[in-house]
Amino acid sequence: MIFEDEPVPGYPLPILPGHTSPGRFERVLRAGQFAVTSELAPPDSADPEDVYRRARIFDGHVDAINATDGSGANCHMSSLAVCALLTRMGYAPVMQISCRDKNRIAIQGDILGGAAMGVCNLLCLTGDGVQAGDHPQALPVFDLDSLSLLETARTLRDEHRFLSGRRITC
Repeated sequence: MIFEDEPVPGYPLPILPGHTSPGRFERVLRAGQFAVTSELAPPDSADPEDVYRRARIFDGHVDAINATDGSGANCHMSSLAVCALLTRMGYAPVMQISCRDKNRIAIQGDILGGAAMGVCNLLCLTGDGVQAGDHPQALPVFDLDSLSLLETARTLRDEHRFLSGRRITC
C-alpha cells in the first residue's frame, strides 16, 4: 500500500478496510521532498472496481494519484467521482479540474464537493478543445481559464467565499 500512516481522525469518508489515510502527499511536500504522482485515466464505466483495479497499479510507487478530467476532450467517469473512490482506498488524489466543460458555478460546487469528500489537492487546467475529442459537437464553456481557476480555488480556501461574494458556511 502507498500509505503506512494512521487514519486521520474525523476524515470525511470511511476508508475501506485494509487502507489508511491519504496524508503522505502533504507530508512529502511539506518536507520539501520530491513528490511522485501519476495520472489515472478514469474508466468508461460506473463500476468502482475499475477505478480500484487501475489504482492498485500505483501501490508503492507514487505519493498521489491524479484523476484526469475529461482528458483529450473525451467522456469518462468524472474526476470528482474517481477522487472520492481513491480517498476510500487511502490514496491522496489530485482532482484535475478543466475549465472546458464547466462554468464558475459548477467548478466551485465541484471544489466544495471534493473537499467534503476529503479531496484536498487540485490541478487546475484550461482543458483540451472539444474538437480534439469524441464529441466535437459539444459546446465548450471556458467561463474561467486556468489562472482564474487558481484564483477561484484560493478564494474558496482562504477567504471562505464564492466568487459572487457569498460566504461559505462552516
